[in-house]
Amino acid sequence: MPTRSRRTKAPSPVSPHGEVTLWQEAAAFAARAHRNQHRKDLHTPYFSHVARVAMTVSRVFGCDDDVTLAAAFLHDTIEDTTTDYDDLEERFGGEVARIVANLTKNMAMPERAREADYLGRLAKGSWRTTLVKLADTYDNLCDARNYPEDKRAAHLAKTRAKAAQVLALADRSSDEPERLTRAIRALRALLA
Repeated sequence: MPTRSRRTKAPSPVSPHGEVTLWQEAAAFAARAHRNQHRKDLHTPYFSHVARVAMTVSRVFGCDDDVTLAAAFLHDTIEDTTTDYDDLEERFGGEVARIVANLTKNMAMPERAREADYLGRLAKGSWRTTLVKLADTYDNLCDARNYPEDKRAAHLAKTRAKAAQVLALADRSSDEPERLTRAIRALRALLA
């Protein structure tokens, strides 16, 4: 398998002559980064989650913005792989890296401080950050049905509580709130 040289700048999202788009490159990167990981059921490849998050952004929420889709594919790479902010910034640009960083919990912090820091960054993040988090929450709620029956109720309750927090943040977002309307409605419908 040939090695690929690292880019010094973010790729162009334009694809008129068969070039790979930003989100396609992000999908391939995420597939490699998460290749040996599985969901909590220990069978489902973890990449299926990030792919569903990106599909939710596109198909359920109606957003086909390359930067947002790239961030959706990459949203767990800093938190769950050896990828760091600099890797993402170099390969996908500062905006994608910032979105992913805002979606990443600092696992070095104590849990209460970590959650407060995370929610604070989500609250200050762009509409793209909020949209990806809404899609992540949407997929986690859908995926809760696949949990073992003895753990499903507790996991679903925890995921619903997190969804309520994310919806509260999204409702207060002043950064292009019209971009979030469809996503907020879809997540509320799933919770109903």
